[in-house]
Amino acid sequence: LLFYVPYVFLNQSINRISNKVTKSEHQPKCKAMMLLDAFSLTQITSEAAAGFVVASFFEYAIHRYMHWSTGLFGQRHRAHHQRGEGQGMLWEFRDYVLGMLAFDVIFYLLLPSSVFLPFAIGVLIFELFSAYAHQLQHDNPCRCDWMKQPVHYVHHKGHMWYHNFGMAVDWWDHVFGTFKEYDWCTEKEIKSAHQSRFAIRWW
Repeated sequence: LLFYVPYVFLNQSINRISNKVTKSEHQPKCKAMMLLDAFSLTQITSEAAAGFVVASFFEYAIHRYMHWSTGLFGQRHRAHHQRGEGQGMLWEFRDYVLGMLAFDVIFYLLLPSSVFLPFAIGVLIFELFSAYAHQLQHDNPCRCDWMKQPVHYVHHKGHMWYHNFGMAVDWWDHVFGTFKEYDWCTEKEIKSAHQSRFAIRWW
């Protein structure tokens, strides 16, 4: 509901404005079509953005669940903490796509087909970004500078079980009170800070 209600309101508002434009007899047809194209682009962008944000929430929630679970998910995640390394960006991306597959089916059933496609693209973009961010933080955390701290690297380095569940973004840690600052930057991390953002393990 946190995302769906504002999205529905925005979608309906855009549709009402678009209908007014098409019914207006005072504006030239070409200008009306240009406005419709602009509104369509805004609608598609908002749907893709909604998919991006919703996917970021599921990333946080699933990661947090892995720390609570004693089943297969929990055991596999404990092994990941013991290794302390990423499996490669492409393999991470594969796991994120498979992990969200069941939720994608639910969204497919709930959303109109015209909405689902841009929404799914937004989800896919986040999964790709998250796989990259996850591997970057394992290989070169200093280059993950779009956050206050490389939240997933801190999660591992501080052996945290109740804090910093985000990977690509730290929004939800702030929202749900699980964000925790940590003095993580030492000489070890600084040594690799000069490397490219793309100097990561890709597979």
